[in-house]
Amino acid sequence: MRRARQAGIYPGMALAVLAVILWSGNFIVARGIYRQLPPISLAFYRWITATLIIAPFAFKKFKEEKPIVSLHWRYFFWVALWGIALFNTFVYIAGHYSPAINLAMIGTTSSPVFSIILAAIFLREKITTARIVGLCICITGILVLLSSASLSNLLSFRFSTGDLFILTGAFCFAVYSVLVKKKPASISTTNFLFLTFLLGTLLLFPAWLWELSFAHPVRWTINLFFIILYLGGGASVLAYLCWNMAIARLGTARTALFGILIPIFSSMEASSILGEKITGIHVVSLILVIGGLVIANLYSEK
Repeated sequence: MRRARQAGIYPGMALAVLAVILWSGNFIVARGIYRQLPPISLAFYRWITATLIIAPFAFKKFKEEKPIVSLHWRYFFWVALWGIALFNTFVYIAGHYSPAINLAMIGTTSSPVFSIILAAIFLREKITTARIVGLCICITGILVLLSSASLSNLLSFRFSTGDLFILTGAFCFAVYSVLVKKKPASISTTNFLFLTFLLGTLLLFPAWLWELSFAHPVRWTINLFFIILYLGGGASVLAYLCWNMAIARLGTARTALFGILIPIFSSMEASSILGEKITGIHVVSLILVIGGLVIANLYSEK
């Protein structure tokens, strides 16, 4: 039994890393093509692509679980609103104002902070001393990045437009994460993803039509087509499935730690693909946030 568990650890780690790599590119896209595709359209095309890809695999389960879905339709509405319709749309809007490195670092590091606070309020999860210490270290790391490690900047600090949008997106994902913990046990993972992708796409549809009324027409190219395919197939369907399979092998707490790697991969990608500079402030902020998250996750139960 022990050997079987150990044998599952390495595939689980590989799946978690693959999911993280796929997700990290989302921030590069948010910044890299903001002139080619408006934010709501980018979100809409991503999720409609993801819905179409996963639909054939979820159709059988959807038919079997339809009575349960009908019973919990309000739950699926809120999950789709916060996690699909709002979260990535705010990330893509922020991409019009902030570098990809900042998007990844602020978005992925502030979301766990929001999650811990919301879980304590709504799920009655205990905030231990270690979790408080880790939380404070994370917040310090975020403040270092936002203020450029300057006390005078911190004292006179005002959020930029991009900062506000990415923080709002991070909060939306934190709400989504709390809601996911309430998922009905009888709903399969594939059907859950299909339903949230589909409802999120439908919720985005009116906003997409509104954006089309004033946005410049999209010039479709083969590169743009593959970017949407990557977002819908890779960063949505494949990444979520890999993450869920990793959780099955490693457990929730251990798998969650791999999310720390997202800003690392995103920073390397932003540097090599977009030519953005990684400064000492980025490194210091990242070290503080990683340390804080490790302390909050590893030692919170002790």
